[in-house]
Amino acid sequence: MKRYVNLAVTVVAVAATVLPALAGGLRAWWVLPLAVASSVPVLWRDRALLRVALVVGVATTVSASLGAPPLLPVGPLVCLYTFAARASLPIRLLGVALTAAGLLVSLLYPHPDVEVLRYLSVAYLFAYALGTGTRARRTQAAALDERDRRIAGERAAAVLRERARIARDLHDILTHAVGVMIVQAEAGPLLVRHQPDRADATFATIAATGRDAVVQLRRAVGSLYEPADQPLDQPGLDHLPVLVERVRAAGLDAVLTVSPIGGAVEPPLAPPPDVGVAAYRIVQESLTNVVRHAGARSVRVRLDQTANSLTVSVSDDGRGYRPSDAGLPGYGIVGMRERAHACGGTLHTGPASDGDGFTVTATLPLSASAVV
Repeated sequence: MKRYVNLAVTVVAVAATVLPALAGGLRAWWVLPLAVASSVPVLWRDRALLRVALVVGVATTVSASLGAPPLLPVGPLVCLYTFAARASLPIRLLGVALTAAGLLVSLLYPHPDVEVLRYLSVAYLFAYALGTGTRARRTQAAALDERDRRIAGERAAAVLRERARIARDLHDILTHAVGVMIVQAEAGPLLVRHQPDRADATFATIAATGRDAVVQLRRAVGSLYEPADQPLDQPGLDHLPVLVERVRAAGLDAVLTVSPIGGAVEPPLAPPPDVGVAAYRIVQESLTNVVRHAGARSVRVRLDQTANSLTVSVSDDGRGYRPSDAGLPGYGIVGMRERAHACGGTLHTGPASDGDGFTVTATLPLSASAVV
């Protein structure tokens, strides 16, 4: 399409320059060659703008200086438009300077013609302004395209982050619920024969764990159909006692300790929703690993809150969590670390300080300014 437009512009330039020269009767042999030289090269201006403009400008200037019939300089006007529309700033300035010099020479030598100079100056200014407008529209279109690409990239990244969040939620919900239910179900037959009262509590825990898992799964999947700016409808710190009690019902000596600012009985500050959810999920995944893999007898969950951060620590007295024990690649610890990083915090895992058991420690900021 661009090639055909360029050809049409060239045809118009040649017709506007050569036909008047022919109609003037060719009073001198050099009129027609100069008319051709000042119009035909416009066809190649996209490939060699400077050389084409030089040839067209010199031919037009020489023709006017030798006294040829006054013609509309369509070739130079097209070249000046092209300078303004496509060339870089240094090339545009050079083109303007050469055009102004050629125009002055053409109309002031050998006989000054101020009236024609005024009209042609307006024509050249109009051509340059038209090219500048074209360049501005092209720049704006490129900026809009870049903005659209950036927005599309941000949306794709947001989709990936949301998929990762949902995957972590589903992993945490299912592994915890299934792990607790498996432990309880394995102990149930033994308790039925020897301790019927505890067996009833065990089966009640299995049912409660399943119901809670169904509720959390509905929340996680339901978030796909809600606006992204809706508040998180997920369990937080206030659900930790129930979580620890469920693990205690599975047979572990589980204890939750809260150490707020100044030793108060209740935490004085409510953490941001994402921090509360991250803390809950980290504790949930840690307890799931303890139940399924650690072979521990006891586990301690501790919350230490300061003015700027919340530290969550889960320690057990088992043999430590090794993903190879279950043939797993360790998605649980990776997911906990991603949750901590998403809130601007850190996560550390490893053997307990006394060498007996395993500890997971997450430090989460309580202020939005601390999030990276």
